[in-house]
Amino acid sequence: MSKYKSSLSPLMDRFAKYRMVSGKWGENYAENLLIFDHYCTSHFPDEKNLEQEMLDQWCAKRPTETSSSCRKRIYCIRAFVEYLRKNGLTQLASLAVPDDEKNKFIPHSFTKSELQQFFTACDNLPNKGNWESQVLAITAPVFFRLLYSSGLRTIEARMLERKDVDLVTGIVSVRHSKGQNQHFIVLHATMLKLMQKFDSRIERLALQRSYFFPARIDGHHSRSWIEKNFRKLWDNCGFSYARPYSLRHCYATTNINSWTGCDEGEFNSNFIYLSKSMGHTVLESASYYFSLTPQIAELKYTLSRETFDNIVPEVKDE
Repeated sequence: MSKYKSSLSPLMDRFAKYRMVSGKWGENYAENLLIFDHYCTSHFPDEKNLEQEMLDQWCAKRPTETSSSCRKRIYCIRAFVEYLRKNGLTQLASLAVPDDEKNKFIPHSFTKSELQQFFTACDNLPNKGNWESQVLAITAPVFFRLLYSSGLRTIEARMLERKDVDLVTGIVSVRHSKGQNQHFIVLHATMLKLMQKFDSRIERLALQRSYFFPARIDGHHSRSWIEKNFRKLWDNCGFSYARPYSLRHCYATTNINSWTGCDEGEFNSNFIYLSKSMGHTVLESASYYFSLTPQIAELKYTLSRETFDNIVPEVKDE
């Protein structure tokens, strides 16, 4: 039975199956196609076909959203329209996506004291006895340390499956990544011990789980679960604004700042290793982090000058 309820449900089912088989189906697409289906049902209950008015209203930027969130919402429906066009199922024009506004977000620069206080707060979460409280108390200290020590994206960490994590070698296969870019990381020895301990403890609460960090009904934690709990822990420490993704930036800049004594060859090798460990599809993506470490950016040009730029051209951000 289709989970879609609008008159477009048969087409949406075909589109979703096509994207899944093609390996191009992700959480953002699944979420936005379902929301679009609800939107069609509530706003155009009598329409039997996809109409331009439906798309125009859906694509209009809402007062409460940023340009980036508007674009993410449109991408899935644009792909849906393209699928229908290629299969002769609609004659509507391709959807235009609003121009991307320059990202003004500046990641938080964590101090050693802030990190110590934050992780202490994670380690001292109260266990109220219910399942959710027990899971949070066990998960938060390990999950956020994993982000900090590995540079994983939040989606990569929360969607890790048990089979992705080798608790003997410490090798983690990151399959649910940005786009379809699978890559591997190796856990630090201290992080591996934490993951081993977590695995043993969580097993008592979630038998035969599929995900390494399980939620109810054998699923993974949602993005809002991560944001909410990080926000609560961080804000209770009384610090200025930060978000979980900033731990990824911290991983990158901490590594880069440790290269001050490197020669050109070692510097460039470290750069490649960092880029690959962070799951970048192209080396240019890692160049963004040099803007957050001005001292290293100056060293980069001192060491390599034009040869580095020939290999890694400048980009705006990741």
